[in-house]
Amino acid sequence: MAPLICLIAAFLLFRILGLEWHYFADWHMALRTALGAMFLLTASAHWGKRRTDLLRMVPESMGNAGAWVSITGFAEIAIAAGLQIPGIAPWIAGIGVVMLGCLFPANVKAAREHLTIFHKAAMPLVPRLLLQIVFVAALIGSVWPSR
Repeated sequence: MAPLICLIAAFLLFRILGLEWHYFADWHMALRTALGAMFLLTASAHWGKRRTDLLRMVPESMGNAGAWVSITGFAEIAIAAGLQIPGIAPWIAGIGVVMLGCLFPANVKAAREHLTIFHKAAMPLVPRLLLQIVFVAALIGSVWPSR
């Protein structure tokens, strides 16, 4: 739930900043920047206290869980940065959508096996799917033509 709260709060903050700072006057840029903040937040878990929990989420069939957790963490940082570059943002948003789809099996495993993430129960499958849809919609909406 923290990524959703981050996304919403950051979007509102950047839209308010857009009243004075032209860069965020376009809601697309405010949303891309908010998504960047969200992806940086989620990336931070890949090397912090939550890393052990993320390692358990990786399906065994994927192999080296540590490598996958690190790779996806670096990918989230790259997505956060890439979304800020208008010329490549549509491509990066597409990559973000694909990555979210690829990570979803880990969320399924966490829900089915009742894993914990930093001492809290993993989100049940249906709410997690709805949350994933919100993130995918935000990525697509952030680069969808406004005209």
